[in-house]
Amino acid sequence: MKIQRKAGFLIAKIHHLGGRILARKLKEYKLNAINPGQGRILFALWQGDGISIQELTKKTSLGKSTLTSMLDRLEASGYIARVPSAEDRRKIIINLTEKDRKLQNVYIQISKEMTELFYRGFKAKEMDEFEAYLKRILDNLQSFGKDEK
Repeated sequence: MKIQRKAGFLIAKIHHLGGRILARKLKEYKLNAINPGQGRILFALWQGDGISIQELTKKTSLGKSTLTSMLDRLEASGYIARVPSAEDRRKIIINLTEKDRKLQNVYIQISKEMTELFYRGFKAKEMDEFEAYLKRILDNLQSFGKDEK
């Protein structure tokens, strides 16, 4: 009997349940205006804002239309600002606002809590190995995605 691998199924379940827990934590911290997808955008911008929508698409792995609609909501809520690029007027640059910067410490705390929950019971070496495996899976999927284009 052939063993059926469940990685995709398990990753989907982890993603779904992790998103629900993250949404609950955002609500507990009174950050109801931000959903997990928008949090991914903000997280990418905390690594360095002042980037184009194309760069943000790569960093978040969100489709351009999905990203655009989420940016619309974040901008309407005052968390980000779109500004024309000084070098290329066809490009729009995404910047964080003071409203977002004031809440960044809360987001960092929630992220820390989520990381602790994900890795409960793991040793440092196990975390490193696990993340290396996940990176390989991501690379495989991204490579396949490039082949389709």
